[in-house]
Amino acid sequence: MLKFLNSRAARIVTVLLLVQAALLYSAIRPEIVPPSRPLDSVPTTLGSWQLAQTGVIEQEVLDVLKADDILNRVYCTSATGDCAKTQQGVAANLFVASFRTQRNGKTPHSPKNCLPGSGWVPLSSGEMPIDVGLAAPISVNRYLIAYGSQRQLVLYWYQSRNRVVANEYKAKFWVMADAIRLNRTDTALVRVIVPLVDRDEAQAQATATDFVKSFYSTLLDYLPS
Repeated sequence: MLKFLNSRAARIVTVLLLVQAALLYSAIRPEIVPPSRPLDSVPTTLGSWQLAQTGVIEQEVLDVLKADDILNRVYCTSATGDCAKTQQGVAANLFVASFRTQRNGKTPHSPKNCLPGSGWVPLSSGEMPIDVGLAAPISVNRYLIAYGSQRQLVLYWYQSRNRVVANEYKAKFWVMADAIRLNRTDTALVRVIVPLVDRDEAQAQATATDFVKSFYSTLLDYLPS
């Protein structure tokens, strides 16, 4: 018996029981739901980028997403300063779905699952770093998709407090860790889509990177810290 208690299997069982107890304890405690500013108050000008259009999401889609707050906008940038009217600018779609809690079954939907359901076909996927002015670059998902002759570059990640997580499984792990340590499960899905012009993938990536740099620090002011 003593030999078993000192075995690796016993240590694993002990850890699992402790994690289970911690999860049970965190589940019965009233969750801390930190306050946040409404996403529709995010500025219409972000660096050199300007609001060109506010996207409309159908109610049936909202019912599926179950997010507590959503931002869906198209921003553009142009040397003319009026790209929304002249159509001479480069556009980028910013979508943010904020979840104040995930204990009631709400959870972000991965674009890797949603976009194919809309008819878009994945061509390549991976992760890429972006220097947003922090001590180290953030790592985000890079996803190239196609619909007929159209091509789009998608960047997305999960934002929890000041933590950026690309991998879906790691994001779930950190939600569990925050539930145990901090008694909170809030997170947000941040997604950027830039169309490829003349299938120029390098230019689309440069555009998407510039756009992320323009809004990242501002967006943090509208998500729980």
